[in-house]
Amino acid sequence: MSRRLYTLLATLIGLAFALPLLWALSSSLRGGSEIFQHISRLSWETLVPVNPTLGNYASLATGDFGRAILNSLIVALVTVAAGLLISAAAAFGLSALRFKGQGALFAIVVLSFLIPFDAIAIPLATLFRDWDLSNTYAGLILPGLGHGLAIFLLRQFFLAVPGDLVEAARIDGLGWFGVFTRIYLPLSRPALVSAGLTLFIFQWQSYVWPLLIGTDTAHQLGPIALANMRGQFAIDYGQLFAGSIVLTIIPLLIILRFQRHFTQSIATTGLK
Repeated sequence: MSRRLYTLLATLIGLAFALPLLWALSSSLRGGSEIFQHISRLSWETLVPVNPTLGNYASLATGDFGRAILNSLIVALVTVAAGLLISAAAAFGLSALRFKGQGALFAIVVLSFLIPFDAIAIPLATLFRDWDLSNTYAGLILPGLGHGLAIFLLRQFFLAVPGDLVEAARIDGLGWFGVFTRIYLPLSRPALVSAGLTLFIFQWQSYVWPLLIGTDTAHQLGPIALANMRGQFAIDYGQLFAGSIVLTIIPLLIILRFQRHFTQSIATTGLK
């Protein structure tokens, strides 16, 4: 009986969290004048549009928001590809190799992702402007490459690789680069997926940094374009909700696709 009660309670809590997202999805399929018609009296029409339309999404695709979404995808995917290579190499050095000051260096890595990025965004933006990296893809991508949390996740997973396997490979004449590419990387697919998701979400939801660096329309990212939809005198709530759904659904689909690898990585992180 208690198990059924807990299941019912968990279901109700899940529905409570899902209702705002369902209402936003429903509102994105309505015309601007219909969005707030069914709020005062709650009914099935509050969550189900009577005359659904894709006009809001069509307007987004033909405007600046479509270009902003493409920019966000470019920045996020390049960050994942280059950031995984850098983070995996750093994690390999901090786990497989032994050198003086290794513990202190790892402490700095841990400290780097404990400090909020927004705290250093303004002085870092000033430095990037001095380097002429404003309104460039390089300026948007570079701060996300060496992410401390991704390095931490990969290092903890690399520590679980058997030392005997590495020693046997070294005896057979395999160099450290070969150990890294032929042993560590193939065995660490779940951790690489987890670190890649971390890098992707960090770039996808970034707001302060693109606001400081990507100020022109050609390099505007999704969150900035969504914020710019709020006009000075009028707001098209239909397009605003549609843009919010697009920014939510893309990372959600990616997370659902790689959920199994992500949970496997979390379950095995730190085991040795």
